[in-house]
Parts: sequence; C-alpha cells; structure tokens
Amino acid sequence: MNQKNMDEKLSIIQQLIKLSNIDNKSSYEEQELIYLIARTLSISKKQVEELYEKKVVFSPPKLEFSRIIQFQRLVLLANIDLNVDEKELQSLKKAGFLLGLRKDAINKVLDEMERHEKGNIPHEKLIEIFKIYHN
Repeated sequence: MNQKNMDEKLSIIQQLIKLSNIDNKSSYEEQELIYLIARTLSISKKQVEELYEKKVVFSPPKLEFSRIIQFQRLVLLANIDLNVDEKELQSLKKAGFLLGLRKDAINKVLDEMERHEKGNIPHEKLIEIFKIYHN
C-alpha cells in the first residue's frame, strides 16, 4: 500500500476519532465502531491508538462514492449513543463540507438520519439522496 493511500485511511479514522471526542468523551460503543472500521481499512489497533495522540493531514478519499461512505460512517458514529447534539450536528456538517459533499445533500442526510434507527440510513436511500444533489 502506498503512503498516500495509507494517509487517506488514517485520515478517515482520525475524522471518526475527532467526532467521537466532540463531547469530550468517547464511549465504548464509539471506540468499538472506530476499531471495526479501522479493521476493514487494514489499520491496526496500535495505529488507531496512535491517532489519538498525533495528527495526520486531512486527506479525503478521491472517489465521490468513498467520500459518501465516509460521511455515512460519521453519521453512524454520531448516532451510536442515540443522542446527536448540536455540536455533533455542526461537526457532521463541517465534515461533509470538507469531504466535498453538497450542502443540500448533507442537510438531507442529516434530516433522513432521524427517521432511521441509530441513524442507519439504508444504502439505497443514501445513494438516492446524493444522486438528487449530484452536480
């Protein structure tokens, strides 16, 4: 795996860590989800733990579909405790913007997440939302 690809993956995990700490506490469930996502990205637990201490340069995924998936991960993480506060909402909006997603699509996803258990929007619905707002 090249360094650029690894930096992108570490950046994805660091975004999740940042969101999990937005309320100054990271729950067990949030940490477990972060480790699960890290494993799917071939990132070790040690590498994840290092990200709590060091910063990596934000490197959004190149493909739009990958950026949408990252936004979905963030939405799931924010909803894992069944309570999304204003700080988390603002952080989600900022993350969506940094991922290069359209503001209208971000807002629609955030509205839609309230209609689904733990913010788990079905993939088909998520793709449908982004298709509507695609350039």
